[in-house]
Amino acid sequence: MQRGPVHDADLSDYLDSLRFERGMGENTVRAYERDGTALVMFLRARGRALRTAQATDLDAYFAGPGGGGAASSVARRVAAIRGLFRFLVREERIAGDPCVWLRSPRRGKPLPRVLSIEEVRAMLAHVRTAGAAGQRDLAMIELLYGCGLRASELVGLRTVDVDVEGGLVRCLGKGDKERVVPMGSYASEAVAHYVRDGRAKILGGRRRDELFVNARGGPLTRQGLHHILRSYARRAGIERPVSAHVFRHSFATHLVRAGADLRSVQEMLGHADVSTTQVYTHVTAEHLRETFLSSHPRAHRRAR
Repeated sequence: MQRGPVHDADLSDYLDSLRFERGMGENTVRAYERDGTALVMFLRARGRALRTAQATDLDAYFAGPGGGGAASSVARRVAAIRGLFRFLVREERIAGDPCVWLRSPRRGKPLPRVLSIEEVRAMLAHVRTAGAAGQRDLAMIELLYGCGLRASELVGLRTVDVDVEGGLVRCLGKGDKERVVPMGSYASEAVAHYVRDGRAKILGGRRRDELFVNARGGPLTRQGLHHILRSYARRAGIERPVSAHVFRHSFATHLVRAGADLRSVQEMLGHADVSTTQVYTHVTAEHLRETFLSSHPRAHRRAR
């Protein structure tokens, strides 16, 4: 079989296993070859190879070029790449599978776009906090990523809604439902600095209830927020659209991946039904089994 323009020995061996061991049809193998080659090229651009790929690399791939097209095409790519990394694990070429969080999209319902932790850090690194606007922008991004707020919830915050000392944010969600979300130290510090310095400079002695204000001292709008986020995304070299909702998806996904229970994430997001929150689990049965076997006291074999 003719190989693609980018040769990778691991990918070639995987394709041969599909062809000769599993008896997969030639058209399917060629489609898997295109999917694998595209991933190899993407990884090389990031300074990685198949054997050094991380979950964050796959997040970036499916949030970018790998996530384009029809849901059926994305599902095929997910299947191809899952199979590729399972092959590498089985052949003991890699120790762990970076695909354990990948899930196929439902037809007509694409996976949420998610920023990697590195991309969030890159955006934050481009915020210049020497000026009042930069202090405001840092506080907004830290709240979006640290609390999972919707755009309307963020721009609707009043100064009395944020308890910096207690580390809590009170916001009004869909259906005028109020919820309280914990706020981490980075967000608390950024908000405190903005209120104490940047916001006071922008208002120049005027009084406003809204926490976030624009350069003229008026309430910040959702459109203004989205313009600010797009600006920082471009500076960070992120070409795909970045919105407040992308930060909300990233907040939830990163929490679940770090071990947060689904009910707690549901409460923080303000979802009425936990089934809405389940899109963030990205957990395969294989990963659950591995977690059970490594964690449950009755899962281990007894010594003979």
